[in-house]
Parts: sequence; structure tokens; C-alpha cells
Amino acid sequence: MSPLEVLDSYPRHEETVPAMLASRAATCAQRELVAGELRGWTYAQAQEGAQRLAGVLRARGVQRGDRVVHVSLNSDWGPLLLLALGHLGAVFVPANPALTPQELAYVLVHCGTKLVIAPRENVPLVRDAAARAPQKPAVLEAEDIDGDAADAEAFLARLRSLPRRPLPEAPAPADPLVIIYTSGTTGFPKGVVHSHRNYVLAAEAFVERMHLQPAERLMAILPFFHINALFYSLGGAIACGGTLVTMPRFSASRFWQVAAQYGATQLNILAAVGNILPKRPRSEYDATHRVRKIYGGPIPAEMMKAFQEEFGVPDLIEGFGMSEIPGAMNNPFDGARKVGSIGQPARHPRFPQGFAQARIADDEGRELPDGEIGEMQIKTPIAMLHYFDDPKQTAEAFMDGWLRTGDLARRDPDGYFYFVARKKDIIRRRGENISGAELDRVLTSHPQIVEAAVIGVPAPLGDEDILAVLVARTSPPPAPEEIIEWCGSRLTAMKLPRYIVFTATLPHTPSQRVAKFVLKQDTTLVARAWDREAREAAA
Repeated sequence: MSPLEVLDSYPRHEETVPAMLASRAATCAQRELVAGELRGWTYAQAQEGAQRLAGVLRARGVQRGDRVVHVSLNSDWGPLLLLALGHLGAVFVPANPALTPQELAYVLVHCGTKLVIAPRENVPLVRDAAARAPQKPAVLEAEDIDGDAADAEAFLARLRSLPRRPLPEAPAPADPLVIIYTSGTTGFPKGVVHSHRNYVLAAEAFVERMHLQPAERLMAILPFFHINALFYSLGGAIACGGTLVTMPRFSASRFWQVAAQYGATQLNILAAVGNILPKRPRSEYDATHRVRKIYGGPIPAEMMKAFQEEFGVPDLIEGFGMSEIPGAMNNPFDGARKVGSIGQPARHPRFPQGFAQARIADDEGRELPDGEIGEMQIKTPIAMLHYFDDPKQTAEAFMDGWLRTGDLARRDPDGYFYFVARKKDIIRRRGENISGAELDRVLTSHPQIVEAAVIGVPAPLGDEDILAVLVARTSPPPAPEEIIEWCGSRLTAMKLPRYIVFTATLPHTPSQRVAKFVLKQDTTLVARAWDREAREAAA
């Protein structure tokens, strides 16, 4: 079926998450919605479970507009909680359980949550973080609700036994649904707010992007606290009436086994995953897998060749998106695909006259001709509503309705776009956006560091590694191990520098900002640096 035929095979609905789920449950009630190494849920079970969980949470004080934080690896709680909060008109705020208590406390305070839900294993972290928040949010252990249920039916039986309150009036499409926290150049994470309509349209656009079918089984190896798994994998599965196949965390050694076991047909990847899998022993490969479609980026020619020729995956689609603008660009599934390009503005089956728009502009917002490098700016119906409680950065993010991506790119005469470099101070490490300013702030808080500049340098498996250039207060400078220990108590492991190098001074701009672009041009820095990963490997 064409993407439009897939969407039209289900009853039309209001553009809200509960309405989209009800539309699919009316047609495919007994089809699996969630499968894999989790409790499995049919569409009918998920619909009942979401409604009952919403009633239970309302009885515990969750009201329309409240932000509820979920701290967990991938589990069936993530999809169910998103759907339940959608019924309440409340807001789902997923958070990484690898955050430090200090980092998590910032999220709790910033979004003003009254309730944090986490599995038992993450409750100590959550209680530590909640104790640092002035509003002292309640902490709910997930097992107190599900009773350690072995399967969906046992979970439902538990929900049926708990006190509930009637559901409120259904949410409107424009009501906020999700806040995704992402790194910012100010050094503190920003909360990206998306509505029900944004989520539904992004999910339906993924049906177009990957030509998803009702029998599709979308494998989510990325975490639900990222927009990719939450909007594309889960949302795409609901939109096409397919099945979400997932596991708590990505395992390269077991990937092909799990994909084959659960019949996965579609997969989203990041650069690191795409580079790691071809380097794994071929003894781990299971040729009985059914994966035929992969979305992600970047997808260089060598990666494309490995997946197509060795792993039997014919369709690899490279694209581009941000937490602020999900699914903004992609190579067309049914058109010419250009290796190395992030493609063309995204399409939607119900927007025949055009969905997303993209342009290359200079600093004043003047559009540049084909071939010239400038900032890529995007205009899309599913741009974020705003940054939560941050009107200043929200205003700065847009220019006459165009979102300023902070990425430098160019467009060719055929209308295909090519990423060139990042304009913002963001480091892309293993699929994570990491704020260089945040790391600068932590490093300069060390009593023996006068000034710090953190930059991204190319990593062997794709994306970037983190290099910290430091000016020490003392001579000799502190040991690199001491710097790592200092950072480790304040930052998640993903943000720890790989390389540390000391220098007498840092280059500055006329306004006395550190000129990181000058550091990026110094090819000797990595060679002179202390390498944490090399030391750990030697040990």
C-alpha cells in the first residue's frame, strides 16, 4: 500500500495520541503493539492499560498540564505512560537513567514536576535528585503500580484493582504532550515542548519516509528519552498499525539474534551503530533476519555497501532531524537517493502541496543560491511549540518562522541538501548532543583550572570524541585522572572527555570569547593529548 492508503485504512481521528491509538485499536485490536524483550501488549491491551493507568495517576494527583518525569531504560512503561499521560492532558518527560543526581535534579527543577516514576533499580538515583529539588516531587516506584507483573494481562489485572478517578475531557491537538531535554549552548539543557498534533504528524510522516506497512515490525534500539525512538519508532508503529520491537538497551553482540527472533523489519540507527555492526564477528550474524529498511544518518558509501551486500538490507534512507524539528529531511523512499546527502524536505501523505521546507541562509536570513554554504533553516508544521519556560531562547531559535538549526549546509541544483559542519557549540558523541558550554562550566569549576575549552574531534566509529583544552592554575598541572574524577562526579559518563591537553593560553575573539574554531584547526592537539580510552585499554 502507498503511505496514504496505509493511513486511510484506519478510521480518521482527532490529531491526538489517544485518538490515534483508538483508531488503530478499532481495526487491529489483537495485533501486537509492543513486542521484544519486554512485556508484550496488543493494541486492545494498550488502549485499556493507558486509560486505566491514566485513572490511577489522576487518583494520585496528576492533573492536566502537569509534567511527569520518567527515568528509565526502554521498557513497556515508556509507551504506556506516554499514552496514559496523553489521556490526562499531562506532559511526558523522559529522562536518561545515566544522568548524575545533579543533572537529573536540574531537569526536575526546571520542568517543575510533581511526580517522578522509575523502576526499582533507578529509585535511589531519583530520590537523590528529588531531594535536591525545592518542590520535592513525589517518587513513584513503577513496581508499586504493576506489582512486578509478568505480562500485560497481569499488569492490567493490577491496574483494575487500584483506585482510579474518571478521566478528564479529552486533550486538544495543540495541547503539550512531550518535553525532550536536549543540550544547549548556554551550558544547561533545554526542554523542547511538542504537542499531540506534532507527535501524530511526525509519526504519520515516518510512514511516508519509510513506506511503512501494517505488518511492519519496527525495532527500537535507541532510547525512548530521544526523539528518534519516541516519535519515529513508537509513533511510526502506531501510525501504520504495526508493532514496536524493542529491548532495554542496545547490544551489538546480540543485535542480529534479537532482530531475527522477533521478526524485525525496520530499524533506526545512528552513525556509531552503523559503524559498529559491520565490524562485529560474522558468527553473530543471523541470516534469517527480516530487516529490510533502515533509517538514520550519516550513512556513508561503505556502510551502505556493508548492509546491502553483506547483511541483505536493501533500503537505507539517510535523513536529518532535531529534537526541535523531528524528521525534517530525508532521501525519498520512492525517488533518487544520493549517498552523502541528508536528502530533501520531508513529506507527509496528507500534505500533497508540501510539508517541511528548507533553505540555506546567511546570518541576516537572506537565502543563498545552490552550492553556497550557509545555515540550514527549516520551516515545518511540527516544529516545537517552544523551549519550556525559556521565551528568550525560543525567540532566538526562530527567524521569521524558520528554525535556525545552527548547522552549516549546502543545497545542490536537484534540491538535495548536504551537511557541512555544526555552527553551534554542540558535540555529537555516539548519537548524543553534548553541550560544549556545559563541559566548559564543569571543568572551570575545578580549583586548579583557570580556563577550559571543550571541542569535538573525529571519532574512529563516527560522530565525535571529546577533547578538553585546559589552562592550569598551577605548575605542574593536575593529573588528567584527577580531572576525569572531578567530571565523573558531576557529569554522566557519556560527557566525560576522552582527550585532555594542557596549554599556556587559549585563543580568544575580540569580545574575549574562547575561539574554539581556532582550536579545531589545530591538528596537533589530539596527538599531544592524554588519551583516557588508550589508558583504560592498556590497564
